[in-house]
Amino acid sequence: MRDLAKQTLTAIGVISGTSMDAIDVSIVESDGRETLRFGAGASYPYPAQTRRELQALIAEAERAVKEPLLELEAAVTAAHLDAVRRFMAEQALDPQSIDLVGLHGQTVYHRPEIRFTRQLIDGPAVARALGVPTVDRFRYADVAAGGEGAPFAPLYHRALAQGLEQPVMVLNLGGVGNVTYIDGDDVIAFDTGPASAILDDFVLRRLGREYDAGGALAASGQVHEDLVADFMTNPFFERPAPKSLDRNDFHRRAKGVEALSDADGAATLAAFTVESVVAALRHVPKAPRRWLVTGGGRLNSHFMARLHERLGVPVEPVEAAGWAGDVIEAQTFGYLAIRSVKSLPLSLPGTTGVPEPLTGGRLNLPS
Repeated sequence: MRDLAKQTLTAIGVISGTSMDAIDVSIVESDGRETLRFGAGASYPYPAQTRRELQALIAEAERAVKEPLLELEAAVTAAHLDAVRRFMAEQALDPQSIDLVGLHGQTVYHRPEIRFTRQLIDGPAVARALGVPTVDRFRYADVAAGGEGAPFAPLYHRALAQGLEQPVMVLNLGGVGNVTYIDGDDVIAFDTGPASAILDDFVLRRLGREYDAGGALAASGQVHEDLVADFMTNPFFERPAPKSLDRNDFHRRAKGVEALSDADGAATLAAFTVESVVAALRHVPKAPRRWLVTGGGRLNSHFMARLHERLGVPVEPVEAAGWAGDVIEAQTFGYLAIRSVKSLPLSLPGTTGVPEPLTGGRLNLPS
């Protein structure tokens, strides 16, 4: 029997983001507060059929409210379990050395305005299969209490940012963009707008590619500034923080690019993402001295160059601060699993709008 009450715990964190390209796995050791050590990480692609079924569900995401989705959840769970097992084998990890597995699951619908969020994962089944306690349902309590339920990485970002010159802004360019503003104990977080998902989906429709590698297509096109200006009139950008989005929230409005060429459409959507990030400055007390970028978008050189140009301060991948950008979100849910079993807050009024600092997550013990 594991002693989950001991000061420092070791947890594996697991997540598949809104881009649904892979399952990320990493490991952290922490007391849930300041002590922090992180180790290796890896990514494991979904089986092709499971990814296709998830993409089909996302196209009709309201089904996630009405349907049990038992077969799809079982497939997602099996893929997550396989990823954890492969990671443990590759890292030669003894299951007895792992105190917890933090399972974010696959978000398929997120509507905090109706107090609903759904991530597909069967945490109890993974606990039984691994013989290791798991924590899942990280966002549920926050949304039920009236919070936005996202973003959920800010407290991990704050732990990592100790010792850095502040204020600093951590920008996650995943399927949706989100930021964490850190200035000492002042932590503000919110979704910024579209990021990789809106461009990825356009490139997939037009060219059959999964993404615009390096931003080359977007860099070759002409930005239609009138469309970007129209996109930026969305009232979301004036809403005070904290605030959150579903990955598809801007897709309908962005259909204005469909009349453009492939290159111009990509350039215009990329410019929209950049401007939505710049708009985040309206909602923080001071301009950050530095931006650290995580998520797949940090590998898009076009995004990074345009952000540096528009923000006028260093915009660097998180690796510049010694962080592991490919698996930082997985580490987040290992860290949050530890905080959950210690009944520490996972979200704050300044990060999700929850009325008070709130813990969350469901602990599942092996039978």
